[in-house]
Amino acid sequence: MFQPTPFERQPAGDDLDRSAGFTLIEILVTLAVAAICLAAIGSLMAGNLRGSGRIAQHIALVETMRAVETGLPNRASLATGTLSGDLDGQAWSVDIGPFPSDAVNPRAAKIWTPQTILVTVHSPSGALLQLETIRLVKGTGAQ
Repeated sequence: MFQPTPFERQPAGDDLDRSAGFTLIEILVTLAVAAICLAAIGSLMAGNLRGSGRIAQHIALVETMRAVETGLPNRASLATGTLSGDLDGQAWSVDIGPFPSDAVNPRAAKIWTPQTILVTVHSPSGALLQLETIRLVKGTGAQ
């Protein structure tokens, strides 16, 4: 049959090794290094979250700009002036004006007149996206 041996406690100073275990300073240094690593990881994650928020905002601005461009009137009814509105909570404006250049051929200007078109989209947070382009409109001398 199995007989357990009785546990005998040894006196405090007999076989204890004083270098066994960790000192308080070693534990504090380890905790400090772990805290620095966690702070760096937290900072990196916060930067990623801000960056993804900016990307989402930019995509929403681009989608609104594409919708505004798609909805522009055709060449015949596009007149000089400003169009504006609100789409999905984002304000947009389209500024249409004459092309400011002396390089336009006067004979071609009778048939086609270039116009500058500036499309601007503002998000509620203040972000801004602009697109400047040129559109040709049939001139008054065109048949």
